[in-house]
Amino acid sequence: MSRDGRGAWIASLAIAALVLAPVVALVVEALRGDASLWPHLLANVLPPTVFDTLAMLGGVGVLVIVLGTGSAWLVTAWEFPGRRVLDWALLLPLAVPTYIVAYAYVDLLHPLGPVQGGLRAMLGIANPRDLWFPEVRSLPSAIVLLGFVLYPYVYLSVRAMFLLQSASLLDAARSLGHGGTSVFLRVALPLARPAIAVGTALALMEALNDIGASEFLGVRTLTISIYSTWVNRADLAGAAQIALAMLVVVVALLLVERHGRRRQRYAVAAQRSRRMAPRRLGGVARWVALALGSVPVVVGFVAPTAYLVFETVKRVRFAGLPPALLEAGLTTLWLATLATLVTVLAGIVIAWCVRQRPGVASRVVERIAGLGYAIPGTVLAIGLLGPVGALDEWLGDTLEATFGIVVGLVVLGSGAALVLAYSVRFLAVSVGGIESGLARVPPSLDQAARTLGRTPSQTLWQVDLPLIRPALAAAALLVFVDCMKELPATLLLRPLNVETLATRLYGEAARGTYEEGAIAALVIVLAGLLPVILLARVGRARAAD
Repeated sequence: MSRDGRGAWIASLAIAALVLAPVVALVVEALRGDASLWPHLLANVLPPTVFDTLAMLGGVGVLVIVLGTGSAWLVTAWEFPGRRVLDWALLLPLAVPTYIVAYAYVDLLHPLGPVQGGLRAMLGIANPRDLWFPEVRSLPSAIVLLGFVLYPYVYLSVRAMFLLQSASLLDAARSLGHGGTSVFLRVALPLARPAIAVGTALALMEALNDIGASEFLGVRTLTISIYSTWVNRADLAGAAQIALAMLVVVVALLLVERHGRRRQRYAVAAQRSRRMAPRRLGGVARWVALALGSVPVVVGFVAPTAYLVFETVKRVRFAGLPPALLEAGLTTLWLATLATLVTVLAGIVIAWCVRQRPGVASRVVERIAGLGYAIPGTVLAIGLLGPVGALDEWLGDTLEATFGIVVGLVVLGSGAALVLAYSVRFLAVSVGGIESGLARVPPSLDQAARTLGRTPSQTLWQVDLPLIRPALAAAALLVFVDCMKELPATLLLRPLNVETLATRLYGEAARGTYEEGAIAALVIVLAGLLPVILLARVGRARAAD
């Protein structure tokens, strides 16, 4: 192995160890805790929180499967007015973080909000208490709102699977007398089970990571319990113990996803198969299809975004931009940019090592590097607090003993811990995007560069990276927007008196000043539109291939 290869391999091992460190630290911190706390947790904390968490995950899972699979079949199997718009518009709820949707609907559906106010005006009711309306701050509301935001994870994977299915299979089923519903249930749906499992697992992990929506809607999940145990009781060991229970739920989700894809193999013809062509709907059915396909877009994106725009315009006209908003925006931009640079560089190292040294060892390192994406932000932050706190203590003692300089919390106080958390959490996004780009570069180009005297590192910087610039840009964009939206890890690891757009919105919503947080929420949503547009373009390009 060349010197470059050894250096990259050592770096990839160090990155994998860095990703694994919070999990190990979480276990160590939990074991250090007082064992007498467990009876209290088992009796008073875990039963209601585990019940609410599992009930929420079960309800969200059913809803995202129904919405995602149904909408994917609708836009791939049928032709109706507006189908091509819905094909990409159904991805728009991905641009709106779950906590922003909850924030918007809590105000929209409040007894004094516009929805109930309009209903009372129509029915001639003066007293808000005289109008019955479903409770917004409840578990069912959380399930519905999270389901309408997270269904695109299922829609995206299932739509791709439907597009890849051979039309001959569906035609054979129709020739045997099966109608549209029977073809969907007996042929298309069973073939799409792996895609459904993958999309549902991603959606449920996002729901498990949520902290803002659950708190706004009054649902006490494991994430909320971890946050309150650490922030309100300053009990790191107790928070770590609850985080371990949450990690068990994550592992269970991953096992369910793997189980859903077990023994799934497909045989395809040597020649390129004919794609399924959508069948035209006529009469009332076409308008019903348009209405059904529009509901998820309206509920998950149009309504909350329109609310944010309205509240932002009203706030700016009345009092201008909040003075602290610019500072929060610049802080968010700085942290997200720095974390993106670190994450993309680490992704280049991991992806290049996998390309240079294909085999079991490199794949294991790659799997470990991607572990952070499966760990909820709250669990990751709790796992990082111990090692980062120990590093701060060592740095402080060393600087004071060597130079006589007394410093505070260097890592936690500077935001470096937050950048580290972002990088660990979203490294899988970077590695996946860069690895897919490198897969399109023929190995013969690397070999030609080596015959011309270039070292492996020179080949990477002069040949490979220029060729995968679109993949690099896409990976960087996805990581940047994810860092902007991340709330749980930011709440726990941000330096004192430092606000990002996400934490500012969280604080305003907690105080009930929704109009103040609308501007920050709208900026996050507009930033989130960028990767959605990218996904839509990639999806159209693949469909055209």
